[in-house]
Amino acid sequence: MSALPAGAAVGATVGPVHVVGTGLIGTSVALSLVGHGVEVTLEDPSPTALAVAEQVGGGRPRQVSDAAPALVVVAAPPDVAAAVVAAQLERFPEAVVTDVASVKAVVLAELAVLGADLTRYVGSHPMAGREKGGPAYASADLFMGRPWVIAAPPQARPEAVLAVRHLATDAGAMVIFMEAAQHDLAVALVSHVPQVVSTLTAARLAEAEPAALDLAGGGLRDVTRIAKSDPTLWSAILVGNGPAVAGVLKALRADLDRAIAALELGAGEATLGRAVLELAGLLGEGNAGVERIPGKHGGARTVFDQVTVMVPDKPGELGRLFGEMGTLGINLEDLQLEHGAGQLVGLATISVQAGLGARLAAGLEAQGWRILR
Repeated sequence: MSALPAGAAVGATVGPVHVVGTGLIGTSVALSLVGHGVEVTLEDPSPTALAVAEQVGGGRPRQVSDAAPALVVVAAPPDVAAAVVAAQLERFPEAVVTDVASVKAVVLAELAVLGADLTRYVGSHPMAGREKGGPAYASADLFMGRPWVIAAPPQARPEAVLAVRHLATDAGAMVIFMEAAQHDLAVALVSHVPQVVSTLTAARLAEAEPAALDLAGGGLRDVTRIAKSDPTLWSAILVGNGPAVAGVLKALRADLDRAIAALELGAGEATLGRAVLELAGLLGEGNAGVERIPGKHGGARTVFDQVTVMVPDKPGELGRLFGEMGTLGINLEDLQLEHGAGQLVGLATISVQAGLGARLAAGLEAQGWRILR
């Protein structure tokens, strides 16, 4: 085992661990393990990705003379994940193998067809990521506080499931057990369809007039934030979860048809009321859906106080704001930034624990910050 980094916590994961695929997720897993003193070896078809993962501290390339791993983590796209998992199960006949692909049912089905040893396979999926991929953007803290689904097949040995659970908890994630098909239906709703909607909205901007884009605010940025994700990777994800994604999109299409029909009624005297009622109903359903999204720490939705602060567009101002929050002894729960093109100030909407908003606003005003009421 490698020397334990200074200040690192000892985790439950037993190494060595071999990570196959050194993109954002694979390298982040590797960094988390290295931080717990686990010996990590790396493998990737791209020499460049492999070299970057090593340089950022995610372990080292595997050598023929290395001891067999106790755990293999396959971080490959869903269209090739099953083949890579099957190869690793055969290559290391004593190792537990997990994959972190964002679809689970198709991987499991393909492994069954391939005749893979499902007693040592445990599918999993950390619900974390960034708009930018690759090992250069990896972080040991990427999974902190995030859900990590374990979708083990019925044949999986208990000790194999436990090994993957240790991996997730060592990364700071919240473990959720699901069946593969249940997982795929869930991520279609909360991850895959939002990606499609974000991308389709952003596509409407491709030929927009520059004057229209100058009006863009935080709402548009929020909706299109994930639209910069890798098209090749997301095509594989969406196809891999095709039936579940299509089902949610059909329901969304029905709602869009309702909205279009209401808008086409027009604002005439006889139709205005009907149009408004229909649209208000749709918007109200959206309000109800948002209220069901869990809060910062999961579980029941958390209610926060929000304070909006005007932040000058100068280097270091946001850091100064956070520093003065620390001086006041108030923890940042969430942050939304809005900055229009050409503006000399931005707006920082700060979420804090309920009951602390007034104290935060007063304290910041005393330090010269402008608060929007």
